[in-house]
Amino acid sequence: MKKLVYLLSISVAGFAFQGCNSGTKDARNTADSLNTVKDTTSNVMATGGIAVEASDAEFATKAAVGGMAEVEFGNLALEKTNNPQVKDFANMMVNDHGKANEELKAIAKMKNITLPGALDEEHQKKMTELNGKTEKDFDKAYVDAMVNGHEKTLKLMQDEAIDSKDADLKAFASKTTPVVKAHLVMIKKIQDSMN
Repeated sequence: MKKLVYLLSISVAGFAFQGCNSGTKDARNTADSLNTVKDTTSNVMATGGIAVEASDAEFATKAAVGGMAEVEFGNLALEKTNNPQVKDFANMMVNDHGKANEELKAIAKMKNITLPGALDEEHQKKMTELNGKTEKDFDKAYVDAMVNGHEKTLKLMQDEAIDSKDADLKAFASKTTPVVKAHLVMIKKIQDSMN
């Protein structure tokens, strides 16, 4: 019976991996799918199980892809802008979100959560759009994207800090919330100065 469950688990995981390579899912959805396969009740032998609730794993994938986007957008801004305020903010994004990303990766590894390895479709589309902009058009588009992204990230962190069932992810969200809030205040000031 154990062999049958094990073979069935491997088959399910194989189909999940194959489905992930179909090209229709983005990186975050792929990670979410892999985390779903790690259901500890049926296939812990094949996948190692996952040590958090599905909602906490989904938070981790959203936070990871958002953090990666902040770093990649920040690096792009450092290449494209001449505005010192935007440059300073972009440097802060690369540093602060880079540190948060590493902390989240460590938690995910400990909890056996699969995180996305690349930007999802939404963020990749925004990256392509930003990359096509020049000079002041870039600065405005980047600042607007940072305001929008930080508003979403702040809500994500605040919700996880309240609703998380996992102590480590709850602590991560609680610790990250004031940083994201400070970023949002700063980028809104930059946005106001550009209008």
